[in-house]
Amino acid sequence: MTSVGAMFPCAVEPEALPSYAHQVEALGYQELWVVEDCFFAGGIAAATAALAATERLAVGIGVLPAVMRNPATAALELSTLLRIFPGRVLPGFGHGVASWMEQIGALPPSQLAALGESVSAVRALLAGETVTTAGRHVRLDDVRLRYPIAAPPPISLGVRAEKSLRLSGKVADGTVLSELSAPAYLRWAREQVDAGRAEAGRTDPHRYTVYAYLGLDEDGEWAVRRSIARVLRGGDCSVQLGPLGIAEEAAELARSHAEEDELAQALPREWVHQLAVTGTPDDAAKALREFHDAGADSVVFVPAGDPTQALSRLAQAAAVGLTDPVVTESWPA
Repeated sequence: MTSVGAMFPCAVEPEALPSYAHQVEALGYQELWVVEDCFFAGGIAAATAALAATERLAVGIGVLPAVMRNPATAALELSTLLRIFPGRVLPGFGHGVASWMEQIGALPPSQLAALGESVSAVRALLAGETVTTAGRHVRLDDVRLRYPIAAPPPISLGVRAEKSLRLSGKVADGTVLSELSAPAYLRWAREQVDAGRAEAGRTDPHRYTVYAYLGLDEDGEWAVRRSIARVLRGGDCSVQLGPLGIAEEAAELARSHAEEDELAQALPREWVHQLAVTGTPDDAAKALREFHDAGADSVVFVPAGDPTQALSRLAQAAAVGLTDPVVTESWPA
């Protein structure tokens, strides 16, 4: 089964989150995901607000930069949240954008080692273990939580590239894949995660969460095109686009179109429909089925365009049945 969730845009003021979360739950979504981008709003505080404003909604934190908190502090905060809202919290950790981590003096010599050590320590502490370790980044001496978690939730890594995906398979319980993660990329990412899991001898379940831009009808698809264009112009997307066979062509397209709107207009329709949930309701349902078939446990809609219109885009998707969990090829009924 593939759950369907919604993102709370970090560009929306945090005081709007409780009402937003309440409405997302009322629309029938199973999950709400908050982010911790520098320097908008704190991920754990945002998750707490969303959980308190809702009754059944699972709330994901995607993702906390691992090096911004000592692992003992992260485990302490998460254990409190997990005990107050049992079964409803989906924590995620990531490297943190290197320039942001350097900006706050937290960029480690090895981001890969720091993430692996941090998440391993947090998982052990939440499970009630006494942790003593002296790694390259994490140093703890006889640390044990007073209130651990009887059944810790899956802890995910929000990562993209091969080495980081393999690390996720080794040390985490799930992987969060960012926007522009097509089903073909999800399949490739799962292969990397599986390689890490095999190396660590793990056979337990691994959860895959995929963020996908959402925009239905003509206006929504244009918003999706602009969002994709912005990402293509903002950095290297070759890892995600490589499995689709369009990495070089997309990079050349971005280089040859100086304006965002020009690039958005030039994007082939096939690419847009591979990289997002967009178009007609039938197009959107087909995209969700393809994510389901590729192994996604959760697809999280990221409303494209004006963040103040996010709820209306989510409501539009709910109105055509896109919030129902994907379970069969006949979905939606």
